[in-house]
Amino acid sequence: MDPNKEVARMRVVVIGGCGHIGTYLVPRLVGAGHDVVVLSRGRQAPYLAHGAWSSVQRLQVDRAAEEQAGTFGRRLQALHPDALIDLICFEPQSARLLVESLRGAIGHLLLCGTIWVHGPSAVVPTTEDQPRRPFDEYGRKKAEIETYLLHEAHQTGFPATILHPGHIVGPGWAPVNPAGHLNPQVFAVLARGQDLALPNLGLETVHHVHADDVARIFVKAMQSRGVALGESFHVVSPAALTLRGYAEAVAGWFGQPARLRFLPWEEWRGTVSPEEAEATWSHIAHSPNCSIAKAQRLLDFRPRYSSLEAVYEAVQSLIARQVIDVPPLSMLAAESTETLRTN
Repeated sequence: MDPNKEVARMRVVVIGGCGHIGTYLVPRLVGAGHDVVVLSRGRQAPYLAHGAWSSVQRLQVDRAAEEQAGTFGRRLQALHPDALIDLICFEPQSARLLVESLRGAIGHLLLCGTIWVHGPSAVVPTTEDQPRRPFDEYGRKKAEIETYLLHEAHQTGFPATILHPGHIVGPGWAPVNPAGHLNPQVFAVLARGQDLALPNLGLETVHHVHADDVARIFVKAMQSRGVALGESFHVVSPAALTLRGYAEAVAGWFGQPARLRFLPWEEWRGTVSPEEAEATWSHIAHSPNCSIAKAQRLLDFRPRYSSLEAVYEAVQSLIARQVIDVPPLSMLAAESTETLRTN
C-alpha cells in the first residue's frame, strides 16, 4: 500500500487522546476524514487548541476503574471501532483485555510502547530486532505487552502494531534536559552562561522525538496497515544526542559558551535532588540511540524535527509561559532550527 495514499473513512477510538501525542494525533485523524472518539479521564485539555476537537466525540472514562469493574471491554465493543489507538496501555492485563474484547471485531489495534523495552544500548543505533533487556518496571511491562501482542498477531492473526517513541517533546511540558532529568531550570542555567555539572563525561545519550512526529507515524501505520500488522517500530528523531553536545547546543542558542563541569556519578548525584538523580540515572543507564530505518523503509517515516529542533520549540514555550526567566531566543537561533520542517 502506498503510505501516502488516503484510506477510507474509519471510526477511530483513541484511548488517552488529550495528552502529549493525542494533542497532535486527534486533529490529524479528523483532518484525514475519520470519525474520532476520544476516551480520557477528562482531567486535562489538549496542549494546543485546534478546531478539529469540535467534531470529536469525547467520553470521560476512568480506565482503571472500569477494567476493575469488568466494564471496559464492553464499552469498547459498544463503540464499534474500525481502528483503536491506545496511548496509555501500561499493564499487560490491559493489553490482554483489549485482545479478548476486540478479537474478530476490529481492523487494527495500534499501541504506544516505548524504546525502554530495550534496556541499555548495546549495538547502536539499536534496531527493533535487538534482544529485549529492560531493567525497570516500566520497560519490563511494556516489553511484556509487546511480546504478547506480537505473539497474538503472528499466531492468531490479531491485527496489532506497536510504536515505540523516545523522549516525547513538545510545547506545554518540560523536555528531558541536558542533565538527563526534567527540571526546566537547567535550560535557564545554560541560557545565562552559568556553570552546569554533568555526570561522568557527558557522553551518555538521550533520544527525543517531537509529539507531532509520533502522531504522524500513527497515521502512517494506519495508512500502511498491510505492512504494519504484526510489527513494532521505533519512533525517534533521526539522531540521538550526547548530554555534552546537547548542553553545548542549548547554550549556543542564547549566544553563550557552555560552561560545563564533569563529575563522577556518586559525586554528581549529590548536586541534585533525589528525584532528579533517579531520572538522570534511568536516562544515562539506558543511553538510547535507536534506528528508524525500519519505519523509514516500511512506513515512509521522515521525522520533521531533529532532537534539537523539537527541544528548541519546547524551550520557546517554557520562555513564553514564564516557566524559565531567560532572554528570548535569538532570531539566528530560530533560523538555525528550520532545516527539517519541509513536509
